[in-house]
Amino acid sequence: MPKELIFNKSFKQNTMAKTKITVNNNGSLRIEGDMEVVDKNGNTYDLGGREIVSFCRCGLSKNKPFCDGSHNGHFEHDAVAFALPPKKQ
Repeated sequence: MPKELIFNKSFKQNTMAKTKITVNNNGSLRIEGDMEVVDKNGNTYDLGGREIVSFCRCGLSKNKPFCDGSHNGHFEHDAVAFALPPKKQ
């Protein structure tokens, strides 16, 4: 592999920002960090400079895909981490 490609690959890996996704009990998915959110056509949502957004999981939000709090009292899920089964080969 040419040195330029190795350098660029290493550079990209070292400069990638960390993004954290939190599955909230009875509510949204909270995403924190550097992100780009696009629709099915690749159009970018204007996040207005936000570094934290929440995505709707209940389907009740009037502001989908973002959470507007409509889940309160209408959606139950105990967010406890678990291991996924092995990937299918």
